[in-house]
Amino acid sequence: MAASLLGRRTATLVGLSSLKSFLPIISQSCILQQTASYNPKPLRLNLKDPYIPDRNSEKTPEWQKTDKYDRKLFARYGYASGVDPVKLWPTPAQLQEVIAEEKEWYPPLEEILQNIAVKQQEKAAKQLAREKLIAANMAKMPKMILDWKKEKQETKRKAKEEKAKKERLLVLARERFGHAVDPRSHKFQEMVAEIEKEEKKKRKLLKRQKRQEEQGLTALSPNRAG
Repeated sequence: MAASLLGRRTATLVGLSSLKSFLPIISQSCILQQTASYNPKPLRLNLKDPYIPDRNSEKTPEWQKTDKYDRKLFARYGYASGVDPVKLWPTPAQLQEVIAEEKEWYPPLEEILQNIAVKQQEKAAKQLAREKLIAANMAKMPKMILDWKKEKQETKRKAKEEKAKKERLLVLARERFGHAVDPRSHKFQEMVAEIEKEEKKKRKLLKRQKRQEEQGLTALSPNRAG
């Protein structure tokens, strides 16, 4: 008996679960049928007793007292609205605003074509200027490459000379002090300053001698001519 009772409960649960899964389908089909069969009645225009808001009443909303709403009333009810159609025409100032707006947003075809032509000319001029700039830069490219190579060689030469000078100074410092000297030490810096001072004197002396020799040659040249 217990087994039969358990079987009945199981069948009931299975039936409920299948019914729940089937209910959304039924509900959706009902909604679709209702939507398909919905046929609202057309709104009828009440021309006999139209709603005309009272402009003088405080209960009338402000948006129903505007010229825009009057135009809507006249469009719907015509002369039955009680609106004077003369008032619906724009004022000269409003008309000028409308004309200016149309000129700004809806220019004539000739003006549109003229603007397109001007833009195309500007685009062509920019393209031509860009091509000229590229051509000029390409013409300068060989010289720029040559200058870059010279600068690179000059940098290498200076680095090589600087390295040789440093090695020479280290050798001189070792000969003078009898041991290796740190190039960052105060003793080494003093020696370098002293050597540079002596070299500067020698360059000045050579320059003075060269100038004296040139002056002597200049003084002898008129005597030889005589």
